[in-house]
Amino acid sequence: MNYNKNSDDYCYYVARVNIKKYRNLANITSQELADRSGFSHQFIRNLESLKMVVRPRLDSLSRIAKALNIDLKQLFDDIEK
Repeated sequence: MNYNKNSDDYCYYVARVNIKKYRNLANITSQELADRSGFSHQFIRNLESLKMVVRPRLDSLSRIAKALNIDLKQLFDDIEK
């Protein structure tokens, strides 16, 4: 996807890519992340597959970061191409 790096959409794209990255680094399934964060498995899958049209709320991203044992800020670290 082509996003302007200064756009909100790009920030949410980066967060979604990083959720999957940190989940894989933690060696947990999307179901385990869902259980830890209190979200549905489908919600986590939609985030990671970029199918979700609505932007996740910051408090939702915070819950996911906490479930991954990372700082919220890490979800917004620039991604490598």
